[in-house]
Amino acid sequence: MAIAYAAELLASHYEKGSAEYEASHRKVREFNHPDLHFFYPVNTTKEVKKDALSHDFAEQWREFVQQNPYASLFEWLQSLGIGDKQGNISRGEANHISKKLSLKSHEGGYKIAIIWMAENMNISCANAILKLIEEPTDKTVLLLLSEREENILTTIKSRCQKISFPRLPDAEIANGLIKKYNLEESKAIQISRRAQGDFNKAIQLSGETDGDAQFESWFIALVRTAFMAKQDKKAIRELLAWTDHIASAGRETQKKFLIFSIEMFRQALLTNYQTHELVYYNTYDPGFSLRKFAPYVHHNNIEEIFKTLEEATYHVERNAHAKILFMDLSIKLTRLLHAKRS
Repeated sequence: MAIAYAAELLASHYEKGSAEYEASHRKVREFNHPDLHFFYPVNTTKEVKKDALSHDFAEQWREFVQQNPYASLFEWLQSLGIGDKQGNISRGEANHISKKLSLKSHEGGYKIAIIWMAENMNISCANAILKLIEEPTDKTVLLLLSEREENILTTIKSRCQKISFPRLPDAEIANGLIKKYNLEESKAIQISRRAQGDFNKAIQLSGETDGDAQFESWFIALVRTAFMAKQDKKAIRELLAWTDHIASAGRETQKKFLIFSIEMFRQALLTNYQTHELVYYNTYDPGFSLRKFAPYVHHNNIEEIFKTLEEATYHVERNAHAKILFMDLSIKLTRLLHAKRS
């Protein structure tokens, strides 16, 4: 949507349908329009050893977005080979944004900056571009794209016009899969239910490339060991081994696993309360039954479970010590899963 909006703005001073108008749109599609600038989370790599900025990865970015404009931050960092690191938009990037937008428009129209995953701006960067957002020069537009608006500084948000995009209806996702990926209608409908309004998730599921199978095995190991830990102290060793394994994964992988765990508990709760039309998840492990697990997830513990997992996600993002964090998480879940349903 941001790219489509930018394309219309950049071509707005040309007559619609003219050669110049069509050329402007083509340059946006090919990501080489001189007045359209992209900024996104990055980190150091083997090639870029310090002070990483968006323009250091411009070629990779162009290929990444052309391949799948719905792709996630996790996939972007993986494509750079830095999935074990967190991406961020730094103070140096803020200087680069200001410099780019201070230049005269090449084509005499708008200048546009698209800041992708703007919640990853660090405080120094956010403060540095505050004045630019508050008082942009004539025909200068900044589009801040975010999946977690609550993580953007209030001073930034208060100066922006907010436009929310709801999750896509199942029917639209199914139609998109049929048209773009030639999926059979029955499979497209099944995937659309599992995607929960997320077209990128639907793409992953259609190609069977998502990490759900791996995350499911981690989740099952956690809850099974948590159940045993109350009766068998030896299970604590297994929890420690599980903690070591998760702690060795990259932080983006850890965050993705925690989000997966929240959804698994949600699916269990829906199963427990007989809302089967909302249950879409089919387990990979035939030895694990969501129906048998569901009674342990109820109104008396679900709020605390969600809170515990969300807090863990928050601390992962802030570089907490992974072993301590996940050991604390496993112990808390051990207590919560044994909570009685009143």
